Amino acid sequence: MLVLSRRVNQSIKIGDDIEIMIIEVRGDQVRVGVSAPRDVAVHRKEVYLQIQQENVKAAEAFVSGDDLSAALDGLLPQDPDIS
Repeated sequence: MLVLSRRVNQSIKIGDDIEIMIIEVRGDQVRVGVSAPRDVAVHRKEVYLQIQQENVKAAEAFVSGDDLSAALDGLLPQDPDIS
């Protein structure tokens, strides 16, 4: 994991199209702005995990048996930090 220090109004670039800007720091909270192309989904992690769980439930409703694990392989996060 890359760890960077930034101050208010400073930013971080990810590739050519994504910019993360520090908007405000107040106590232990940081307001962050994300500028990304419309085709790039940007979610808080807890929302992302909820979406993944809903995708798994939807897959389970339409696929059964051995085909289920093959279908879920494409839906579950591959990041070992996400569980």
